[in-house]
Amino acid sequence: MRKETLHQPLEIIYEKVTSCPLNNRGLNFLEFAYIISGSGYYTLNDNTIFFKSKQLFMVTPNDCHGFDLHGECEFLVIRVDKSYLNEYQWKSIDHIECLLFNRSNIIGSIISDERDKKTVDSLITNLLSCIEGDALYYQDLKKHLTNAIIVLAARNISLFMPKGITSSPDKKIVDIISFIQHNIQNPSVLKIAALSERFGCSESYFSNYFKRNCGESLQEYVSSYRIRLIEHRLKYSDARINEIVSEFGFSDESHINKFFKKHKKVSLSRYRSDHLIKKNVKN
Repeated sequence: MRKETLHQPLEIIYEKVTSCPLNNRGLNFLEFAYIISGSGYYTLNDNTIFFKSKQLFMVTPNDCHGFDLHGECEFLVIRVDKSYLNEYQWKSIDHIECLLFNRSNIIGSIISDERDKKTVDSLITNLLSCIEGDALYYQDLKKHLTNAIIVLAARNISLFMPKGITSSPDKKIVDIISFIQHNIQNPSVLKIAALSERFGCSESYFSNYFKRNCGESLQEYVSSYRIRLIEHRLKYSDARINEIVSEFGFSDESHINKFFKKHKKVSLSRYRSDHLIKKNVKN
């Protein structure tokens, strides 16, 4: 897989294309792709979903992605590196570069809050109006608009953080959560013994530290995070049940169904079929 390099801290690109020029690629930076118009299929780390206008996707350096376009599509692409994120004081979101750069596994649009969707669309419209401009202060304006989009992305991504975590967590707990999220398909490294060894503390200290900072136990968070990702696969991808079994390290379909039913009260196949029925009724 070819890695693409960013040559400046911030790049903003408008594209109107009928085919994606850069598929199956990796990045050494953070990329946001906003769908201005058009539709098609989006693949992230072997998971494929349908995309449409007014959706915002994020790609981290850990990801491999690509677009299969249905006709002409318009994109606004925002690319930033860690130095850009570290340059600003993000007063309400500590360690924002860690939160964003280590964010894997979200395969749908990262903006879930309805009010934030409208705000992002307005910010994109304003960003488009000044993207080619050379007027006084346009460069500063582009940075401010970009920063607002980044904050909204981080706020929506934080919905995947533990429910009881503080608004300004210390870096160590953010590192721990990022490691858990990045390795969620590898249960063996998420055991308390493995994690406490990795982060240089005893098992009892680690357990108490995690619960004190996150408001729930390690096992509760890992289980809830796995459930949310499995829900995403069922809702937004065509992955077969046996593929989801393999992806998340379960022994077989019976094992994953038992786990899923414990939390959602239905089997995976029933959950997916119920979602499709609701989606068809809504449409």
